[in-house]
Amino acid sequence: MARRIMHIDLDAFFVSVEQVFDPSLKGKPVVVGGKPDQRGVVAACSYEARAYGIHSGMPLAHAARLCPKAIFIAGNFARYRDASEKFMAILSNFSPFLEPMGIDEAYLDATGFESLHDSVREMARKIKKRVRDEIGICASVGIASSKIVAKVASKQSKPDGLIEVPAGAEKAFLAPLPIDKLPGIGEKTQKVLKGLGIRTLGELAAMPLDALKSRFGIYAETIHAHANGIGSDVVEPPTEAKSTSRSTTFPQDTRDIQFIKATLRYLTERVGNDLREKGKLAKCVHITVRYADFTTITRQRTVSPPTDADQLIFDTGLDLLKRELTAGKKQAVRLIGIGASSLVAGRQLNLLDPTPRRLEKLNAAIDRIREKYGFTSIQTGRTLLLRDIFPESERGYTLHTPGCSR
Repeated sequence: MARRIMHIDLDAFFVSVEQVFDPSLKGKPVVVGGKPDQRGVVAACSYEARAYGIHSGMPLAHAARLCPKAIFIAGNFARYRDASEKFMAILSNFSPFLEPMGIDEAYLDATGFESLHDSVREMARKIKKRVRDEIGICASVGIASSKIVAKVASKQSKPDGLIEVPAGAEKAFLAPLPIDKLPGIGEKTQKVLKGLGIRTLGELAAMPLDALKSRFGIYAETIHAHANGIGSDVVEPPTEAKSTSRSTTFPQDTRDIQFIKATLRYLTERVGNDLREKGKLAKCVHITVRYADFTTITRQRTVSPPTDADQLIFDTGLDLLKRELTAGKKQAVRLIGIGASSLVAGRQLNLLDPTPRRLEKLNAAIDRIREKYGFTSIQTGRTLLLRDIFPESERGYTLHTPGCSR
């Protein structure tokens, strides 16, 4: 039996979710990511905005120049997360073999399940209908014998489309497509391929592998196989997270150390809360600092015993930050972030030091209050400084980020 792999991708996801909450945005050029007078980049845009040349990753100011009438929205990660959870729950109802690929797309192994829905194509139609009816947004679906071809098919079907590539027709389906339609072929690879006279996937598939290896090394085997429609058909369930982190880009570069520390503290509390929700402890804490000239540094330190306590994570991150700002570049800071990694489960009691146990009880109490009354309902004196800077919601401060706050 030929494998039947689906790639399901939500169309203009962030924008589509915003349009559910505000239907007046439908049919208009909408950009999610921030205001055009602020620093930042486009996180997502509607198809109407794309008609003006706007795309993800573009500076917001540039997007505003391309389409002055565009509607710019800061974005709300909490909404997107909720919609994503509903999306994944719908997919899991159709097959237990589910591999999420981020917040708005996933692979689904439909092999053997088509008999429950008359055909795999009808199964895909039912998925699309449930996503539209229950979440209010559209999904595009690609079906093929491998993940790589299914992904290309879903992209080709956008928006709100469905393309099924029959078993054995993968190479013919890919052949006329431009080389940039194959995931993994970026601008540098495109430039080299075009220098070899290769502009379509069919031409790439026909190229002798040895000739490609002389330019791309072992990577040539991957792109050559994919261009021939050959790829993995193994849908792997998500593995446990090995780290968690939060970061934000400041609205303006800053030298205000108190503001930087307050932001670091707030980000730490989000990391600690995430660890406790997952039932994980961190053995390593790291910080990220990006300066005004885009120089980016990371510093890390092992913590023992492993912890999920806000205070211990913050103390470690703050010490790393102080050392960096003292010894580092004498520039304003553009971005700050903190993370926890080398996650483990289980807590070892220390009979000689009661501090970890006290912090565990304190954080548990704070988590309960925040769960009931909102994340910013209880704060340290340090993070109160942010109240006059960032807007609040029950989920916490909405920070200015290149994408969206979590």
